[in-house]
Formats: sequence, structure tokens, C-alpha cells
Amino acid sequence: MQDTQQCPDCKRINEVLSRVGDRWSVLVIISLSQYGTLRFNELKRNLGISQRMLSRTLRELERDGLVNRTHYPTIPPKVEYTLTPLGESFREPVAKLGNWALENLATIDTAREAYDGQAEQQKVG
Repeated sequence: MQDTQQCPDCKRINEVLSRVGDRWSVLVIISLSQYGTLRFNELKRNLGISQRMLSRTLRELERDGLVNRTHYPTIPPKVEYTLTPLGESFREPVAKLGNWALENLATIDTAREAYDGQAEQQKVG
């Protein structure tokens, strides 16, 4: 295992990967990639995510410079989210990850069933 002297940037890489590898972050990026600008409730409906989790995810993506939040002082208030140029640069890797997941769902389901079956047999036996 590498220590920080051998990999001085590992901690920073871990911070970034923790954010961009989070399932909700990936799904927000995919949604904004597909639809462009979305309002909060549109994202919430598209993703089936709780309000609290979506708020937290969007705040973190905005902090990392991947998402731009635009607030319009209307009644009721209107807030829209779009990808920043940095977020746009992340579209391709996220799309590949999403496509890989879709292409391998059946294989993963089969592997899970086999694993769960073996684990159940070990409990009984």
C-alpha cells in the first residue's frame, strides 16, 4: 500500500473521486447532460431523490465547480441548474460509466444471484 510520500496527491484524488463517484452526483450530471438546464423539482422528479439529498448533492457539485446555480428573484423563487464548462468536460466519462452499467445489468444480476445463492447455502450447511 502506498503512503503519502509515494503518492502525495492521493488524498486530493480521493477527495475528487469521492465527489464525482457518488451515485447521486453521477445521476445529476447525467440528467443535466441530457436535458441542459433544469429546475430543482425537475431534477428531484427525474432522479427520485429526497429533497435533502438533492440539496446537498447540488451544493457540493456547485462547490466543486461542476454545476452552476442561477437564482431568479421571482415569486415563487426560481432556481435553475446547469453544467459549468468543467461539468461539461465530465459528461463523456459519466456517459461511459452510465452506458457500462446499462450494458452489464444482466451480468451483474446473474453474478449477484449466484453469490447470494452460495451465501445462503453456506448459512444452511
